[in-house]
Amino acid sequence: MNVGERVLIYGLGRSGRGVARFLAREGLRAEWHDARPGVEDEALMAELGFVRGHVEESYRTVVAAPGVPIDHPDLLALAARGAEIIGEVALAARLRPQLPLVGVTGTAGKGGTTVLIAHLLRENGVRAREGGNIDPPLLDVVDEAEVAVAELSSFQLERVPGLRLPVAVITNLGVDHLDRHRTVEAYHAAKLNITAGQEAGDVLVIPAGLAVATRAQVRSFRPDRIALAGGHEVLCPADLPEGIHPANAAAAVLAAEALLTRLGRPVVPAVFAAGLRSARPVAGRFETVARVGNVRFIEDSIATRTLAVEAALTRAPAPIAWLVGGRDKGADLGPLREAARGRVQRVIAFGEDGEKLARGLGLPFETVTGADGDAVMAAAARAGLAALGGPGGTGTVLLAPIGTSFDLFRDYRARGESFRRAACALAAGEERA
Repeated sequence: MNVGERVLIYGLGRSGRGVARFLAREGLRAEWHDARPGVEDEALMAELGFVRGHVEESYRTVVAAPGVPIDHPDLLALAARGAEIIGEVALAARLRPQLPLVGVTGTAGKGGTTVLIAHLLRENGVRAREGGNIDPPLLDVVDEAEVAVAELSSFQLERVPGLRLPVAVITNLGVDHLDRHRTVEAYHAAKLNITAGQEAGDVLVIPAGLAVATRAQVRSFRPDRIALAGGHEVLCPADLPEGIHPANAAAAVLAAEALLTRLGRPVVPAVFAAGLRSARPVAGRFETVARVGNVRFIEDSIATRTLAVEAALTRAPAPIAWLVGGRDKGADLGPLREAARGRVQRVIAFGEDGEKLARGLGLPFETVTGADGDAVMAAAARAGLAALGGPGGTGTVLLAPIGTSFDLFRDYRARGESFRRAACALAAGEERA
């Protein structure tokens, strides 16, 4: 399907580079615009022969990066001149219409569920690849996959006109990104775009108790029962590997089953059970990265949403030294105060809004300051270990920061890697609490 004679890639970075590589493989030409292109971005554009575009001109199609707000003045002006504004997901669907695409969204758990669905499909003999909001970009995997499983953020789902998914998953709906969407209703509306194009033959997997208007067949999951659609229990939640959340597993089983059925493949419960037992958590999502005696260090750097942080607080072994900080994005702290009660011994505040967040939680805290991210994280890890009694203590030093990473780090991955290095250094005895 033609995307238009003039294409503009608006916003580079990880997503925009994926779009550029894909268009080049298709033999399509494009121009690009980015207010602050990185060295890697400009080098790739030059290599592909893509020239810098001009937002004052007219384009048929604009492929916008997820981080660009839908109401950005440039995008509004381009649309007024006749451009259709889409994202990488819509581009993939249009140019690879025969590729089955499983979409996964939610306020928390969408990354872990995405990876788990792809893993279960591979265990069932399907050449599945994951991508999208999770690495790699979706357009980097569509030509290698028999089935693509895409983690879809609310930002991506704002620009998916006409997208129809044979299988879609909503892990949960909470509160997030109010700095972008402004209201909970607008945020939820973006998330629900995942099912807007579905028809009666498609499947929507949602948590039990969540009501969603959809034309698709609804299959509900519960974290206390990991079962196929007919009710056959696949695995007891207690038998899941460490770091695999039961809700993610329950949703992934239903989604993988629906896709296998659509492909005409057999559904064998024993294969699903073996796949769950061999699953591994996604790096940066509630992962034990080091131990010092009876103190474990758990990294959940991506936990910036209330639901995700609440889940981390509930799952981490108490007592907890909780590392909180980064840039505040308006998370609801009320449920976190309740989840922390009787479990959190001390909050270690760091970064731009760490102290503000700690005060809002109403828990005992201390503040670590500094301008260097690695030095701040090392100090926070030491303080967390000390709060639990040092190497002879017990409990969990938990990085579930609430705030975004952009005050001290490039992204949540860089923040998580910094915590991992600090924890491993303590475990190796290279630093002393």
